[in-house]
Amino acid sequence: MIQVELTPNPNSLKFVSDRKLSEMSGEEFKKNNLQKITNNTIKDLLEIEGVEQIYISDNFLTVNKKADSNWEVLKPMVIANINHHLEKNKGPIIKSTKVVNTSKTEEDTKIVSDIKEVLNTKIKPAVARDGGDIQFLSFTDGVVKVLLRGSCSGCPSSIITLKQGVQNILCHYIKEVKSVEAINE
Repeated sequence: MIQVELTPNPNSLKFVSDRKLSEMSGEEFKKNNLQKITNNTIKDLLEIEGVEQIYISDNFLTVNKKADSNWEVLKPMVIANINHHLEKNKGPIIKSTKVVNTSKTEEDTKIVSDIKEVLNTKIKPAVARDGGDIQFLSFTDGVVKVLLRGSCSGCPSSIITLKQGVQNILCHYIKEVKSVEAINE
């Protein structure tokens, strides 16, 4: 059963499943990279006229559409594609193909480790509820750089969320953090 949830981004909807959709922590796929995508279900979703981007996580899939596309037309097609996969396959849409290294590298200073901890425990769960994801990229001279994905990508309120939410939380818990910037992929 697929549940559809609104996100703060009017051009993005979150499609939630009671089954596992991905074995990966979160993957993003864009229509402009369609030739490189080998997953048939993701490819089928991106080939729907008006769909621009797919973000898939454990039990949800976020679809970003063109501003002039209509959700009333797109929604049933997205649900049908997800249900088709779930009916024909026992496994998730995205299977784990990467070996995830969870050990800390030499680059993981105490501050970076603390930033990642706050992002993973306090910020990521809230962002995921809205169909998005936030990924740590770097920390230099008091500035944390992050990547916003899923419904957060292109969302009109993402700058407010970034500055009033993410930045405030990180500055509160880690005194070395002075600001947060989003990098676009």
